[in-house]
Amino acid sequence: MKKQIILLILFVWAAVQMNAASKKLILFSPDKSLSIEASVIEGALTYNVKKNEATVIQSSRMGIKGDVDFSNVLRLKSVSKVKQVVAAYDAPGEKRAHRSFVANVAKIELLNAANNKLIVEFKATNEGVAFRYIYKSKTAVAIKSEQTSFKFSASTRAWLHPHADAETGWAETQPSYEEQYEYDMPVGTASPLKAGWSFPALFKTDKNWVLITEAGLTPDYVGTRLAQQSPGGEYTIGFPQKGETVRDEDPNYVVSANVTSAWRVIIVGSLATVVESQMVSDLALPADKKIDYSWVKTGVSSWSWAVLGDNATVYPVQKQFIDYASEMKWDYCLIDADWDWKIGYEKIKELADYAKTKNVGVLLWYNSSGVWNSTKYTPKGALIDRDARRKEFQRIHEMGIAGVKVDFWPGDGQSSIQYYYDILKDAADAHLLVNFHGTTVPRGWSRTFPNLVAMESIRGFEFTTFDQKDTDLAPKHLTMMPYARNVVGPMDFTPVCFGEIRGKQRRTSNAFEIALAVILQSGIQHFVEIPESMAKQPDYVKLYMQAIPRSWDDVKLLDGFPGKYVVMARKSGGKWYIAGINSQSETQKVTVDLSVFGNNMSSLTIITDGDNNRSFAQKQVAINNNKFEVEIKPNGGFVVVL
Repeated sequence: MKKQIILLILFVWAAVQMNAASKKLILFSPDKSLSIEASVIEGALTYNVKKNEATVIQSSRMGIKGDVDFSNVLRLKSVSKVKQVVAAYDAPGEKRAHRSFVANVAKIELLNAANNKLIVEFKATNEGVAFRYIYKSKTAVAIKSEQTSFKFSASTRAWLHPHADAETGWAETQPSYEEQYEYDMPVGTASPLKAGWSFPALFKTDKNWVLITEAGLTPDYVGTRLAQQSPGGEYTIGFPQKGETVRDEDPNYVVSANVTSAWRVIIVGSLATVVESQMVSDLALPADKKIDYSWVKTGVSSWSWAVLGDNATVYPVQKQFIDYASEMKWDYCLIDADWDWKIGYEKIKELADYAKTKNVGVLLWYNSSGVWNSTKYTPKGALIDRDARRKEFQRIHEMGIAGVKVDFWPGDGQSSIQYYYDILKDAADAHLLVNFHGTTVPRGWSRTFPNLVAMESIRGFEFTTFDQKDTDLAPKHLTMMPYARNVVGPMDFTPVCFGEIRGKQRRTSNAFEIALAVILQSGIQHFVEIPESMAKQPDYVKLYMQAIPRSWDDVKLLDGFPGKYVVMARKSGGKWYIAGINSQSETQKVTVDLSVFGNNMSSLTIITDGDNNRSFAQKQVAINNNKFEVEIKPNGGFVVVL
């Protein structure tokens, strides 16, 4: 008995000893296909990620640094037991309105040279792995950098989005996550912009696709990105730049007593695994159960500004677009910038009352901006002060307004993240939907605040109206978005234009455009097509656009490659909507296997390109062995409903 007690004591000592050589955490996904291993080696915390024993992320650094230093001289104090978490939630604006997932969770505790304690929490799902830093103090501390890195093998390829330098671009509105992606680069390629690379970042290793981003960001931390340089294929975390804050005096680093970083997210697997993943919202904070979100209604909106511009923000035109939304059986009409003086509150109330008789909700644009840029569009400055903001939100709620579009954000500083949260909270109190433009990338906030139905954070349709270069790049750009930006949350690109763009030569066909209604996902789709052009389309096209689902139950990537082509299916109720687009100079032949949908049909109806890129064709396609074949023309597309 005495010998057994001694052995037990020795075992317990071994489990908590500080000898790094014998201490590490290995956390597996529920299906055992993924693992993340963390250990302290020579005083530094490192990790690696494997998929089916193939190394995806090589040995990489972890840690934070500032008033407290967790970059070196670290000791591993303890490793927790693994717990399994099963969760379900509703997020109407996400790619699956009703979501459930399973994750394995574990924590480690670290001590630094001053005996300060840092907790690193890990989660592993069948889609990927994630970790975050937690440091609690009695007083606020400054965290000015991270040691976090992501090291890839030399053969890895990268698809990345340059991160704009702060207070640059039109009216100093950058960074707004509106650059063109760089495609299929050698790993380690430096960003053309000194600020680095934005999240999400897509990589192709020898055997797996990898998407790196962050999730669950709160005002306890800052939004981050990847640094400009990545020598040897090792990417590091970059903090916000000066100018990415609400006030000039706000620090561009973390100052908090409760330091909780965003989750560092690594999605791993096939390209379909990446595209279909909802890990970003899975990792976000749940919605406050005390708040009623049953009033949240996703949908489709008419919108005049994208094609008609500033001069269309007048009473008669907006009334026409309300009628247009009603005719198309759409849910909303967005009234854009300068409505406060071009139409006025009293006449906006009239429009809202009129829209209600048409079963259409009105959305209003706001300028978030303060000192961080020089934009002139109004209403400006109405939302910065909390009391004024809550008064404004209550006022427009009583007018019958359904939601707001808030534009021109300063960036990813801690005060900016607080501003996002404050707007979402106050809008929820006033039963207002929220759409962020000129904004940071989603971090799962549609789960935390279900009234957040859309975010831009993409070089949207408007750019095709500004510059022919963007018009020319639109097909390639749009065949990239499902593999990166739209993976991480609802994306307000504002798609679907069948007519011409004033002063520009469009490259996408009309069949390409109609496919975007399915390919791209947002809680509210703001279609840019105008009444005059829609009226010219075949009846079957108008019927299709009237019936586009307002939310989705599931998503499947059927075929494709980033920047080349996409074939995707989304489910709503008992129907599957299949769509494809092709940005290549040659026709893309695709075989679609219907067995995954459980259908047993002999033929189906397809809407695709007609004789030219401004015409449609409706065709019957034979199904053989539960498969059908389709040829997607250059810059063309197709749609099918099962």
